[in-house]
Parts: sequence; structure tokens; C-alpha cells
Amino acid sequence: MPTPFTDLSRLSLNQATTQHWSVRQAVEGCVRVGVPAIGFWRHKVAETGLQESARIVREAGLQVSSLCRGGWFDALTAEGRRKQLDDNRRAIEEAATLGTDVLVLVCGPAANRDLPSARAYVEEAIATLLPYAAENGVRLGIEPLHPMYTGDRSVIVTLEQANSIVQRLTHEYVGVVIDVYHVWWEPDIEAQIRAAAGRILGFHICDWLVPTPDMLNGRGMMGDGVIDIRRLRGLVEEAGYNGLIEVEIFNNALWEMPGDEVLQLMASRYLAHA
Repeated sequence: MPTPFTDLSRLSLNQATTQHWSVRQAVEGCVRVGVPAIGFWRHKVAETGLQESARIVREAGLQVSSLCRGGWFDALTAEGRRKQLDDNRRAIEEAATLGTDVLVLVCGPAANRDLPSARAYVEEAIATLLPYAAENGVRLGIEPLHPMYTGDRSVIVTLEQANSIVQRLTHEYVGVVIDVYHVWWEPDIEAQIRAAAGRILGFHICDWLVPTPDMLNGRGMMGDGVIDIRRLRGLVEEAGYNGLIEVEIFNNALWEMPGDEVLQLMASRYLAHA
């Protein structure tokens, strides 16, 4: 029998944590363990089908905390940029269909060595998408990634950078997504979380393992690493965020465990360490 957890009302399973599960398996697993929400990934939704995924989660009664991912603004040609913007518009539509108002943006790497231009284009692309996002009721959440991903995933690598874009755009449909894995190390994280007040669209948790076994797929379950998750959650809540908390863990060993065991562990660690 599942462990009788108590306060899981804000817990959400990010689908990356159970990488080998389909949409249906992840949703049914959440129901069995008592996790009230799920964050979807687009490739998983595509495998099941958008309308079918929306039906499955709706009939299960789960909330959808977010859809990942939009962004990836790294094209150098006009045609390439047009295609990327069109794909992001589709992502906005998918988020709305699934019943979430947050599309997480992984902003994309530099396609060449020109980091200033790459960062300028990220901001330009988000500005271009904002009217369509507002039309569909979907907010764009800029997720800064750890600097080790600058070369292959995102040129937005600090919460300060993400905050600066949000402040310049001054649009109610753009904000930040704070993932502890990516920002826990920032020397001025307290000030940057305060600066994000009113614009925090998501909060993701996991842990930083020492040593880190894999740069991409080496995140830890809460309590297994060195991040003070409770402190960061407290700062985020002081800044006004009271939404769902996603557990997003890329970990090869975890993916080989039975999914229900992963969710049981996730729920117990959430209560103990978040």
C-alpha cells in the first residue's frame, strides 16, 4: 500500500523525473501516489497525442503545472528564426490545450561565438511571441540554466539575466521559472529572488550531487545533495510565489527504478526536505 503522505497539495511531478513513462503512465502514477499535479514535456505529449493527453489528465483530475519546453532561439537565418517562432506558437497552443498557463522557455545556446547577439535575440524572440501568448492565456517562463549549459542549451544562465529581460519587456505574460539546480550557487540569489517578486511563474526542485555523476543526467533526489532547498523555497514564498512545486530530476539511475517507487520516494523527500 502507498505511504500515507500528508501535505502534498503543492507537489507536481515533472515528467522528466519518470523519463520512461508515457503520459498515461505518469498521470495514473500520480493518482496512485496522491500527487495532485504534473508538468508535461512536449515530446511525451506528442507520443500520446495532444488531445488524448489533455483528455487523460482532465479525466484524472490532475492540475497541469507547466509545459516544457519552448524557446531554443538560436537560429542565424531569417528562415530558421521563422520556423522557431512558429514552433513556439504551437507550444503556446499546446499549453493552452493541456490546461496550463505556463510554457517553460529553455532559451537556447549561441549558434556561434557571439554571446551578446545571442542574448539579444532571445529577448527579441520572446517579445515577438508575447502578443500570441497573451491571446492564448499562456505565460512565458524564462528558466535560467546553470552556466555549464551555455554552449549547448541556454545563453541565459543567471536569474539576474532572466529578471533583466522580464523588467525590460514589462509585459504581464512573461516571468521567470526558478529551478534550484540552476541557481542555488548564485552569490546574490536572495536579492534576485526578491527582484523577481510578482513574476515567478514556477519553482522546480531537485538536488546537486557531489560528485556530479553526469553533467546532464546527474541531478539528485532532494536530500541527497548540497542544495538548501527549504531556504530557497522560503525566499521564493517571501517573494509571493504560492504555486505548484515541480520535482524535475534528470538521473539515469532513477530512470531505471520502477516509476511508483520513484514517486513514493519523491513524495517522502519532498515532505522531508522541501
